[in-house]
Amino acid sequence: MRSSSLDLLKNVEVKAIIGPPYSVQANFLIDLGYKAQVPIISYAATSPSLSSIRSPYFIRVTQKDSYQVNAITAIVQAFGWRKVVPIYVDNEFGKGIIPFLTDALDNVNARVPYRSVIPSMATDDQIVAELYKLMTMQTRVFIVHMLTSLGSRLFTKAKQLGMMSEDYAWIITDGITNDMNSMDTSVIESMLGVIGVKPYVPKTKELHEFTTRRQRRNLILNPELNIFGLWAYDSVTALAMATEKARLTNDKFQMFNVPRNATDLERFGISKDGPELLQALSNTTFKGLAGNFQLLDGQLQSSPYEIVNLVGHGARVVGYWTKETGIVKELNSSNTKAYSTSKNNYGSIIWPGDTTSPPKGWKIPTNGKKLRIGVPVKDGFSEFLQVSWNSASNSTEVKGYCIDVFDAVMAKLPYGIPYEYIPFATPDHESAGSYNDLVYQVYLGNYDTAVGDVTIIANRSQYVDFTLPYTESGVSMVVPIKVSKGKNAWAFLKPLSWELWLTTFCSFVFIGFFIWLLEHRVNEDFRGPPSHQVGMIFWFAFSTMVFAHMEKIKNNLARFVLIICFLVVLILIQSYTASLTSTLTVHQLLPTVTDVNQLLKNKKYVGYQQGSFVYDLLKRMNFDESRLVQYKSLEACDELFSKGSGNGGIAAAFDEIPFMKLFLAKYCSKYTMVGPTYKTDGFAFVFPMGSPLVADVSRAILNVTEGEKMTEIERAWFGGKSRCPDSYTSLFSDTNSLGLESFWGLFLIAGLAAFLALIIYVISFLHEHWTVLRCTDRDSSIWSKIVKLRRLFDDKHLSFHSRNIELTGRNICDGECTDRLKKVSSHGNFPQIPQSLYLNNSPQVQVNPVENMMIDSQAEIVEVVEPEIELVNLNQNSQRTEGSTNENH
Repeated sequence: MRSSSLDLLKNVEVKAIIGPPYSVQANFLIDLGYKAQVPIISYAATSPSLSSIRSPYFIRVTQKDSYQVNAITAIVQAFGWRKVVPIYVDNEFGKGIIPFLTDALDNVNARVPYRSVIPSMATDDQIVAELYKLMTMQTRVFIVHMLTSLGSRLFTKAKQLGMMSEDYAWIITDGITNDMNSMDTSVIESMLGVIGVKPYVPKTKELHEFTTRRQRRNLILNPELNIFGLWAYDSVTALAMATEKARLTNDKFQMFNVPRNATDLERFGISKDGPELLQALSNTTFKGLAGNFQLLDGQLQSSPYEIVNLVGHGARVVGYWTKETGIVKELNSSNTKAYSTSKNNYGSIIWPGDTTSPPKGWKIPTNGKKLRIGVPVKDGFSEFLQVSWNSASNSTEVKGYCIDVFDAVMAKLPYGIPYEYIPFATPDHESAGSYNDLVYQVYLGNYDTAVGDVTIIANRSQYVDFTLPYTESGVSMVVPIKVSKGKNAWAFLKPLSWELWLTTFCSFVFIGFFIWLLEHRVNEDFRGPPSHQVGMIFWFAFSTMVFAHMEKIKNNLARFVLIICFLVVLILIQSYTASLTSTLTVHQLLPTVTDVNQLLKNKKYVGYQQGSFVYDLLKRMNFDESRLVQYKSLEACDELFSKGSGNGGIAAAFDEIPFMKLFLAKYCSKYTMVGPTYKTDGFAFVFPMGSPLVADVSRAILNVTEGEKMTEIERAWFGGKSRCPDSYTSLFSDTNSLGLESFWGLFLIAGLAAFLALIIYVISFLHEHWTVLRCTDRDSSIWSKIVKLRRLFDDKHLSFHSRNIELTGRNICDGECTDRLKKVSSHGNFPQIPQSLYLNNSPQVQVNPVENMMIDSQAEIVEVVEPEIELVNLNQNSQRTEGSTNENH
């Protein structure tokens, strides 16, 4: 290859070279073309490392391998595979794609735990040895990047070793799919279920005619060219078109100061036509057999990729990938609007093992190895986890709530996984470190997972993966309870908040004012001196709370407002009574500490569980490290509380809520949980970063926690414990007072009712005295009208209800009034009432609203509450008139 290239440039002095067919041969030829300024046109060198930046005279009329990595990662993302192992040939062609592939996989959260490198001249034994190594790993998704000569041998051996079963997923690059026509039929049959990608070639009329002509000329059974043959044909066509545009000359290469001792690599000149031909090639565009021919920076532009599935004796298309739309079933589909990698966009796929179900992408190796599960060792809180050693049999027993949950979760997995518990302990059966140390051992690979009361926190999640939590979360504070000895003299004010007290006072004054406003003109009780009227407003408003008034309400609008007021009073009194009763009877037990700031201010000692992350949490809360005391068990925590802060004991203990509830269940009458809950994410199982087990175990946790199994486990470990309230915080906080937010709707109704009554009253008053407002006298100003209306308002309403009331005997005294009135007249107090004055057998009477006196049924004058009735004797008046007339005469 090298000698022929040198001969072409040195002796023949060609204007351009089409080739080489392989990436490993391209570097040498690219350097020669750069020195001679001769365009090197390659239709098969696909390695991304062969960039046009190295030489502007390198023209690549093919798709470089880095274009296809996005199509491959779209397949990985669609089926949710989290780990992928690339298998590639150890040369320029194989290694060039790996950096681009790993970066693309990282973008879809897929890791590369191992890279399988096969020598280009590998023997069958070397291939088998590498495949055996892959079988011992969990990952079952492989991306194969090599040429067909080596790939056919690889898949033949994989078939013999049983690696083409339903547990495996194989993806091949276009290094194999582009040249499948050259592979033996038996090899293709061994590749059943393999997924591959290759550049899309449109089925055009030109391609069909070319294939037909080639078949007739060559008379071969398989006239179809692969994609490299089509690119080669387009390269020749492009070069011919560029040559015509550039109008090349037959001038010899120019030689510049070639030394006598120069090597063959230096004994050739520089082409004069090279720059013009390169420019013409760069500007050449046409519709070739492989698609649109257009160069950008010396590189053929990317085209869509076909996704093929190997079935039977060949491959069938199951989808397409484009950089604009992702995975689609059909190109140029009008239904595609956004980029998508959904597996629903694929056609029917046959996977290895002749199944339609996609592989999950991993499997526990079948080499007898069990999962090594690390468990913490602790002295207390044995309900959650307990490790015991049997010295006679040299065995360990692990049990507890966390262990039962993990066993139940693993039983829910759709596949069986062997595992064993290994205590995180020293040789003398003591704890080997903190929980952070245990988690770090999983990161180092000393354990495959960690099970126990391990909490999800941020710094741990940076180097391991957690499943979903299986317990409630949070860190809380527990303090002792003290009995309240003293009584608060102002306890009667606590049932209502100060906002509600103030609003109630203002509303009562407001209602009292409205009642006075509506009753002032018609009710004597709301009239009199200003001091009397102001006193009546307050008296009437606040006395409504305790007794019924002796003052009668005469205005219907006032009665309406008063009914709403009674409703407000009733609800407030009942609520106040209930809250005061609760305050005086329930508030007998109080926590010794209600706020973390009290502990910090008074420099109290606080406790935490040994080995827990709560220690770091307390330090972040500014607790002095010297005042943090650790405990190992429930009994030790109770003993520290008994000693008291300052005497080697503690004033409060901080721990996660599951532990605190267990502590309160045992010492319910002595301690209580107070203060805010500091958010954490609960207990979970620990796995290495990127472990494929995390997703399946998390789903199994949901199945367990939502079913009856979780209830059975909790009952088995905590069912016999007494239950205490979750928190007494609500009982001791000042927020127990009833607030305005609970009654603002009630006050709003009362206010709207009062304003509605006021509007109706004002409209009625102005309508009654409309003549005052319509007065157009010169001396009548707006101010004078207002003054006159105020005086009219202050005057008593003489015509309230009715001016003249005709009372019948039946209405007043059941028909006996006529006889009684006659008797009064016969006694001489009044002249005899003439019959003409009787109406319906009743004497006519006249209401005197001023005298406030009335003649009763016994002809005696008595004082009554109702308006006075004055009897008028018209006969006597007429006699007096006649008498005076006679005297005058």
